[in-house]
Amino acid sequence: MANLELFDNYVAPRSLQREKLIGWAKSAVLVGLGIFFIYSIASGNLSNYINQRFAWLSYVAAGLFLVLGIANSVDILMHRDYALLDRSHAPITWTVIAIVAIPLVLGTLVPSRPLGSAAAAGGVSLSAASITKATTFTTDPLKWNVLDWLRAFNMSDDVNSFNGKQANVVGFVYREGTYPDNEFMVARFTVSCCVADASAIGLPVMSDNAKDFPADTWVQISGTLKVGKFKGDNWPILQAATIEKISQPEHPYLYP
Repeated sequence: MANLELFDNYVAPRSLQREKLIGWAKSAVLVGLGIFFIYSIASGNLSNYINQRFAWLSYVAAGLFLVLGIANSVDILMHRDYALLDRSHAPITWTVIAIVAIPLVLGTLVPSRPLGSAAAAGGVSLSAASITKATTFTTDPLKWNVLDWLRAFNMSDDVNSFNGKQANVVGFVYREGTYPDNEFMVARFTVSCCVADASAIGLPVMSDNAKDFPADTWVQISGTLKVGKFKGDNWPILQAATIEKISQPEHPYLYP
């Protein structure tokens, strides 16, 4: 009698057939998430979302999603009805499955691309992240990236000391409406954990050919630094000797 009462209490409101449909949907979402993570890793799109230091978490997530999805499918195929009727925890509903599926749907339908000018709504900063890499100041300056140069500027007591320094940097073109035609910023996004904490930084560039490079064009710029007025302050400005259009780097973000 006790078993019959449990059956009435738990099965009557929701048929076993419906439970199985929800179970299959759960398996599909879990396996789909696992496949999505595997695709993101294999395609290189993972670097558009997170700091490479945490890439291993995506490998773990891919494995867990696949294992959970396959295990749930095996339970259903083996007709383990007791597993489907277990009410020791809150039941999974279509609403819960739909919410969990949202990242999978968005990740599939929305093309993966790195942040660009449109994401820098608050402007591009001239302030670097906190100094964490002493090697920034011991390597060849021609190997410094935008973040390295800003760290050096921010640590210096005299920006005029950078006059005449040679630089060779990579970034995307960023402009604001107030910039003259011969000026733009070569910008990058820094990412500490994931794109949610991304911050846009940049180095001012001056060139007679500046207008030939539309916003968001990836470029490699070589030239000489010269202190001048930028947004009302004295700041090292890269006087471009050459500007070359390039493909987006494999890792578009810089990691503080």
